[in-house]
Order: sequence, then structure tokens, then C-alpha cells
Amino acid sequence: MTIAQGAPQPAPREPYDFDPMPAGRRLRVVDERIARAPMHAIFRLAREVERWPALLRHYRWVRFRERARDGGGLVEMAAWRPFGPGPLHYPTWWVSEMGVQWSDLGGGERPRIRFRHVEGITRGMDVEWTFTPVAAGIRVRIVHLWDGPAWPVIGGFAATRVIGPVFIHGIAARTLAGLAAAAEQEATNRSAG
Repeated sequence: MTIAQGAPQPAPREPYDFDPMPAGRRLRVVDERIARAPMHAIFRLAREVERWPALLRHYRWVRFRERARDGGGLVEMAAWRPFGPGPLHYPTWWVSEMGVQWSDLGGGERPRIRFRHVEGITRGMDVEWTFTPVAAGIRVRIVHLWDGPAWPVIGGFAATRVIGPVFIHGIAARTLAGLAAAAEQEATNRSAG
């Protein structure tokens, strides 16, 4: 559904309710990186998913189908999985429920972003971004948990041998590197200005 420019926007929906990350999934992919930037900078860039195509060359588009009050909502994402230095890029696409949690660092839970894939080949995947202060900056960790596509016989093999290590890790590692670089550049520009 496209809303005409200037038309009133629908009220944001209630945030999605996410259970704790599930245990015992067939596939677990963990990517992490230290961002040498303030917490607010890297967390803001991670949660502002609609900005990702402007910051990350491997993202084709990101758009909200529906917004939630916590800053998440139902979000459609499309990325390229590049292979080597040449022009070979494989298109990927998925839709996720997204939830954003930000708590004061003085107590309680740490900031996190949750996704539950609801459309696309990775339907059923749970994803969690966490942000932890460390001596060198902020450790950003992305955990993907999934049982694989519902393909008889080969679904688990496809998830653990191809989709997880080649596509999920390939896109997540690039996303982390790009967002960390953008947050670090912002921090450098602020301190210089």
C-alpha cells in the first residue's frame, strides 16, 4: 500500500512481542564487531534500517510496511550478496517483524533489536542485535537462529551449509562493518567539528 504524499500517516501499531531467543535451532550464525563510537551513534544507525541503503552498498532497499511505536514494525529488506571482486551479486529478499528496545545503560536490560523473519526463504528465523560497552567501544553482536527452510530432506543441509555461512554471514558481516564505519566517521566528524 502506498500512501499519497501529504496524506495522514496511520497511527503506529503496538510493538511486536518477542519471546527470548529460542534454543536448539539447527543453525546459529554469530557475527560481531567492535564499533569505536558512542553507544547512541551505533544503536541509532542500526535501528534506522530505512537509511541502510544509503550507508551500505549491498542493500537494495529497506521499507516499512507498517510502523510500531518502539521504532520497529513490519519491514521489507532486500540486499545483494556479492561474490568476489567481480560483478557477480545474488539478490536476496525478506520481510521481518522488528522490535527495538532501548534502556538506560545505568540499569536494566541492554539495548537490543529483534527481528523475526515472516516472509522469504528465511521465514521462521530469529535475529537479535545486542550492544555491549567494552574498553575499545561498543561490541555489536548479531545472532541468527533458524531451523532452515521447510524443504524435505535438504532443508537443514541448505541452511547449515549454504544459506547460513554464505548468505546470512556474508550479508551480516558487511552490514556490521558498514554501520561501524559510519558510526566511527560520525564520531570523528563530531570531535573535529
